Amino acid sequence: MVYITEDLIRRRSEHNECQIFSLEEVSLHQQDIERIEHIDKWCRDLKILYLQNNLIPRIENVGRLKKLEYLNLALNNIEVIENLEGCESLRKLDMTVNFVARLSSVETLKDNIHLRELFLVGNPCTQFEGYREFVLASLPQLKSLDGIDITKSERIRASQRLEEVRRHVLEQEEEYVKRRAKEKEEAQKKETGEETGSQEREGGLGSPTLEEKKEMVETTELDEEQREKEFWNTPCPFTPESRLEAHRHLEEKRRAKEKSNEKKAKPPRTLITADGRVLNVNEPKLDFSLTEDDDYNRILLDLPVYRHMDTSLMDVDVQPTYVRVTIKRKVFQLLLPAEVKPDSSTAQRSQATGHLLLIMPKAQGEIKVTKTGARPFREDHHHRNSPDDKKREQNVPERLEVDSSKAMDLANIVPCHSATKGPLEASSWSQTAVSHSDVPSEDFVDNPDVPPLI
Repeated sequence: MVYITEDLIRRRSEHNECQIFSLEEVSLHQQDIERIEHIDKWCRDLKILYLQNNLIPRIENVGRLKKLEYLNLALNNIEVIENLEGCESLRKLDMTVNFVARLSSVETLKDNIHLRELFLVGNPCTQFEGYREFVLASLPQLKSLDGIDITKSERIRASQRLEEVRRHVLEQEEEYVKRRAKEKEEAQKKETGEETGSQEREGGLGSPTLEEKKEMVETTELDEEQREKEFWNTPCPFTPESRLEAHRHLEEKRRAKEKSNEKKAKPPRTLITADGRVLNVNEPKLDFSLTEDDDYNRILLDLPVYRHMDTSLMDVDVQPTYVRVTIKRKVFQLLLPAEVKPDSSTAQRSQATGHLLLIMPKAQGEIKVTKTGARPFREDHHHRNSPDDKKREQNVPERLEVDSSKAMDLANIVPCHSATKGPLEASSWSQTAVSHSDVPSEDFVDNPDVPPLI
C-alpha cells in the first residue's frame, strides 16, 4: 500500500521549488495510492489535483480545499460521489472509469454552485435508463456532461420528468446493489479459498525429498506460463475487487522478477585486469573511428552516439594510455596507440549529427627526417676521413667562417647616385635599359596627341 507522504508531494512540486504550503497544482497519478490523506492540511491553496490511475476506493479528506477548481479521479475504485461539498470553487470533476453505481449520489454536488463540467464515462450508472436526464435535472449549474454541452431544451425536458426518472433510477440502483453484494461475497470466498490452498501446499504432510523438490521445480516452471494465460484469459466481472486482484498479481510478478534478477546478478565487469592490462570494451556497440593526425601530432576518436541523447548522460575519462566513455551506464573503453596528454584533451559534440569527437594531443612528438639523395662514394681515403665528413657523421652543425682580415664595407654595398645624374643614369644597367628603350620598334606610330613619358 502506497501512502501520500510529505516527501512524495515535495518530489512532485519541483516547479514550485519544492514548497508545498503555496502549491497550486500537484500530480499524484499512477502511484498505486489507496487513500487520500494529508493533502487538505499541507496544500490548502491547491487549485488542480491529479489523482487518476490509482487504487482509491473513497473520496475523502478534500473538504478543506476551498480553492480547488479541478479534481481528476479517473481510473480508480470509487463507488459513491461524496465529501465534495466543502470544495466551494470546484469547476470540473473527472470520474471517468470508476465504479459509481449510485447515481443518486450526484445530488451531493448541488452545493458546488461553480461546477460546470462532469465526467462519468465508464461508470455503471451510465448504463441506467434516464441517466443523462437525471443528472441534468439534479445539477442545473452544469454546462457539460461527459464532454457534451447541455442545451436549454434538454434541461427543460429533464426537469419536467425529474420525479418519474428519479423513481426509475432508484429502482435500478437497488437491483445493482443486490448484484454487487453477491459479487463481494463471491470474491471473499475466492480469496479465502486461495489462502487455504496455499497454506495446505506450504504445510504438506512432510518435508519433500530432493527428487520431489526437483519435480516440484520442473512442474512450477512448466505450469507458470499456463497459469499466466489462464489468469488473463478467464472472464471475470469488472469490479473493484477484480481490479485489485490484477494489480496484486502484477505486483507479485514484479517482485519475483526483482528477486530472480538479484539471484542472477551479473558479475562486475572487468575493465582493467589484475596485471594492469587495459581491455577494449564496447558495451553500447558503437561504430567508432580512431585516427592519428600526424600534421598536428594528435589522436582523434569519433563516437557516433545517439543524436537526441542529452549530453548529461555521457561521461568522458581520458587517461594517458586509454580513453573511457560512459553512455547511459554502458562503458566504451579503448586502448590508445600512443600516450596522450589528458589535460590538453578536449571533447566536442556535434549539434547536427550528435557525434562525440575527442581530440587528444600526443605526449611525445615525432620528428620526421626528409630523405635526401645518396652522397657520391669517394674513392679517396683522404676525403672520406676528412674532418668535414667526421663532423657530418657526428651530426655536428657546420658554420660558415669569414676571414676577419678582409673587412666588408657595409656602407657602400649600394652605389651612391650622382648629383648631376638622374636615378636611371646612375648605373650601367639602367643606361643600357634606357638605350634599348629609346630605339622604337618597326610598327611604332608616333601619335602627337599622346604626351611624352617623363
